[in-house]
Amino acid sequence: MVHLATVSSDETANAPLVNGLDKIKLEEPSEEDAVTCSVYGSRFAANELPKHEMPDHEMPKEIAYRMIKDDLSLDGNPMLNLASFVTTYMEEEVEKLMSEALPKNFIDYEEYPQTADIQNRCVNMIARMFNAPTESSDISSMGTSTVGSSEAIMLATLAMKKRWQNKRKAAGKDYSNPNIVMNSAVQVCWEKAARYFEIGERYSFCTEERYVIDPEEAVKLVDENTIGICAIIGTTYTGEYEDVKAINDLLVKNNIDCPIHVDAASGGFVVPFVKPELQWDFRLEKVISINVSGHKYGLVYPGVGWVVWRSPEYLPKELVFNINYLGADQASFTLNFSKGASQVIGQYYQLIRLGKHGFRSIMLNLTRTADYLAANLKQMGFVIMSKGAGAGLPLVAFRLDPTEKHQYDEFAVAHQLRERGWVVPAYTMAPHSEKLKLMRVVVREDFSRSRCDTLIKDIKLAVSTLNSMDKKRIDEHTKHVKKNTAASSGKSKHNHPDYQNEKHSLQGKTGKTHAVC
Repeated sequence: MVHLATVSSDETANAPLVNGLDKIKLEEPSEEDAVTCSVYGSRFAANELPKHEMPDHEMPKEIAYRMIKDDLSLDGNPMLNLASFVTTYMEEEVEKLMSEALPKNFIDYEEYPQTADIQNRCVNMIARMFNAPTESSDISSMGTSTVGSSEAIMLATLAMKKRWQNKRKAAGKDYSNPNIVMNSAVQVCWEKAARYFEIGERYSFCTEERYVIDPEEAVKLVDENTIGICAIIGTTYTGEYEDVKAINDLLVKNNIDCPIHVDAASGGFVVPFVKPELQWDFRLEKVISINVSGHKYGLVYPGVGWVVWRSPEYLPKELVFNINYLGADQASFTLNFSKGASQVIGQYYQLIRLGKHGFRSIMLNLTRTADYLAANLKQMGFVIMSKGAGAGLPLVAFRLDPTEKHQYDEFAVAHQLRERGWVVPAYTMAPHSEKLKLMRVVVREDFSRSRCDTLIKDIKLAVSTLNSMDKKRIDEHTKHVKKNTAASSGKSKHNHPDYQNEKHSLQGKTGKTHAVC
């Protein structure tokens, strides 16, 4: 997911940071100081970094590196960003492998056949992890790498829509009004898929007590125009696993011809090792496709994802292009073409380096750390909204106890933690439960018990600080934070003015905030 960048007007590009500063004439560095033994003694250190137009002349590589590195130092520390599921640690050996593969165009199978074969190996391992049918050569599962689960979901949605259209056409029925059934807590890529591909959205809404899809309600929403049901293994808000088996069994019991796609973006690399007995994958007959993010609990840097189909029946041939490109015949089903090979190679390294035992050890450790954090937060008086003991993702979703009548909310606690360097986001819940606010800590591979203890101490301090403030000070502090955050202060302008305040998304309609994934 990439934001729309606004192209600045000449007036904006040339405007001074402080009014009147443009009238001050500063002495230009001498030409002799263009390059010196010190980066900061060069004329480049005294000039603004180019932001709107490419410079006329080059600069030395050492200076370009240092200037950009200094600029990026103002970003947050990825290890303290507990909002995101995305991997922030990999071993040096795999980083070296991925760096060596940077020049490789993954799509060039003729030139890089081993890299292409590495993708095939990953697809086979992941498909077997999801219990894809392999006992017969007549049933051939297939899959592909993507740049993340968003692309994987787009591909799976396209396949479901085209299959539904083909069946309707063959029966001589109208095929102009497809719809898809899903939980209102879905990640925004599902809204995008529905809107981009002109598919109606049918939601099973969350409640103040239930944050996942209701299987009976979901099945009741199905009609002859439904292309499929989306079920989530690891919701972004509370990390819960939706009851895929219950949906499957209801469809079978009622003889309803409707497939299930499982969005296992976050949970696909967790459940097989922490809760292997849970039936959510290709063991269920209605599950036809599954996506998973390699760059989340697949333990690879962003961005790589995977999507697997049960059999060719569920991936219509007209969506697959057989092309001869750069000297090799290949079947292509993708929304993009050229891409780097590094992330696929990184995924293969993790699969063979860790093996099942290694993945199980890591995921169990993360689960234990999440349970430890949840127990401490509960003891501090927070209400725990996520599931523990492996019944959900290794994360902790929590909120303030409403019976305590605090003068501050979860957003104020998040702001206090941000002042200490932690990114622990606060959200408003999905539609029909949006009155609920919550915070969420994602426990990733590099979130050790020691770092968890530090976070617990800082949460205690944040709460203590807020408890010592009266309501007026809290309100003033909240206004100050909102006014001076990067997005609102003008430092980061990621939203084009023509696209602000839209009303077509769940966020625009209800105020739901999309959890970072």
